[in-house]
Amino acid sequence: MFSFSTSGFSQEEPKVNGPQISFDKETHDYGSIPLNGDGNCVFTFTNIGNEPLVLSNVRAGCGCTVPQWPREPVLPGESAEIKVRYTTLNRPHTINKTIVVTSNSLKKETIVLRIKGQVVNNTPKTTPEKDQTPLSAPTPK
Repeated sequence: MFSFSTSGFSQEEPKVNGPQISFDKETHDYGSIPLNGDGNCVFTFTNIGNEPLVLSNVRAGCGCTVPQWPREPVLPGESAEIKVRYTTLNRPHTINKTIVVTSNSLKKETIVLRIKGQVVNNTPKTTPEKDQTPLSAPTPK
């Protein structure tokens, strides 16, 4: 006789005790953006736990990346946003920056978000016009 138990193979998601953070994305790709272009993006997160979620710190690696985040607790089932403003500077370059999010989430207290892309010079290059004035022969004296 063989006997099998399926109690260990439940299809239900396990209940998460405490606060739990879940992001819609952890990387934002700007693609190509022009000099002085819009470097704003948003990371949306949800508290999928059963207790209030608190972001204690959100910091970027440099001053050209400025995050804004909610200071009040995010209740279970609710969503909120981290808004990031990236200053594209005045030169073409590659964007590869991180934003470190610290919270009271039980499973992942620290999450590293990333922004990437390419700042390009979209100003058309101009070539100096050639002087079309015919050369004149020296005048006799």
